[in-house]
Amino acid sequence: MAKPENDNRTAFWLVIPSIVVLTVVIGYPVASSLVRSFFGDGIGEVPFVGFDNYASALWGTGAKEFWGATGFTYGMGAITIVLETLLGLGMALIMNRAFRGRGLLRASVLVPWAIPTAVAAVLWKWAFDPAGIVNALIGQQIVWTGSELPSFVAIVIADTWKTAPFIALLILAGLQVIPEEVYEAAKIDGAGAWRRFTNVTLPLVAPALGVAVLFRLLDALRMYDLPAILTNGANGTTTLSILVVQSTLSQLKPGYGGALATLTFLFIFLTAYLFVRLLGVNAVDTGAERPRPARRGRKEGVR
Repeated sequence: MAKPENDNRTAFWLVIPSIVVLTVVIGYPVASSLVRSFFGDGIGEVPFVGFDNYASALWGTGAKEFWGATGFTYGMGAITIVLETLLGLGMALIMNRAFRGRGLLRASVLVPWAIPTAVAAVLWKWAFDPAGIVNALIGQQIVWTGSELPSFVAIVIADTWKTAPFIALLILAGLQVIPEEVYEAAKIDGAGAWRRFTNVTLPLVAPALGVAVLFRLLDALRMYDLPAILTNGANGTTTLSILVVQSTLSQLKPGYGGALATLTFLFIFLTAYLFVRLLGVNAVDTGAERPRPARRGRKEGVR
C-alpha cells in the first residue's frame, strides 16, 4: 500500500506542469501589464510616470468613465447572476426528476451554453433589431440598442439565456449526489414538498450552488464579447474589459490601458475573495460531509 508521503510527492510533481503553463499563460501577461502601467503612452522610449495612470483612472480625467464602467459591470453582473441562479435552480430541479425524455431535455437545455458567446451575441443582435423577432413578438417598435435602459435589458436577457444552463448543470451535479434515503426519512417525518426543498435540498446543494455562483461571478465581471457585439459599449453599456480594450487599442494608450487592466484584475480578485470569505467556506466545499439519515435497528431501542 502506497504511503501518504509518496502520494503527496507524486501529486506535487503531477501539478508542476500545470503550474508552469498557468504561470506562462496568465502570470506573464499580468506582470507585463503591471509593469507597463507605470510608464507613459507612446511608441519607443516612454517616461516613467509612477502611479499617474492609476490616479487618472480612479480620481482624475478618466474617473467618470472608469467608475461608470465599474458600476455597469457590477450592476449587470448582480442582476444576471440572480436571474441565472433562479432559472438554473428551476431547470436543475426539473432535469433531476425521473421522466421519459429526460436525456433529450438535458441535451436541449445545454445548447445555449454550448454556443460560442460571439455567435450567440450576433443571433441576439439580429433578434433585437427594430425589425427583428423580439419586436414582432411583443408588438412594439423598440430600438433596443438606441438608449441606455433597452440596451441594458437586451444584454441581461442575452446573457441570462446564454449562461443559465451552465448554473443548471453545476446544480444538477449537486442534486444527483443527495441520497434518496434523506428524502424518504423526511417524508416519514411528515415533511411536505416545500419543507423538503428548504430543509433538505437547499442545504445539501449549497456547495454546488456556491461554486456555480462564484464561477458565474468571475465570468460576469470580465465580460467583453457579448456587450461589445450587441452595443459596442454605447449607451452606458461599457464594461471594464471593453474599457481596457478601447484604451489600449483604439486610443493607443498602453500605459493607461495597463493600469485599467490591473485595476480590473484587482477588483475581480477582491470580489471573489470577499465572496468566499463572507458567504462561508462552504461555497467551495466538496460536499463530502453530508448529513445521513439515522440507521434504525431491527428491534425497537437498537440504534
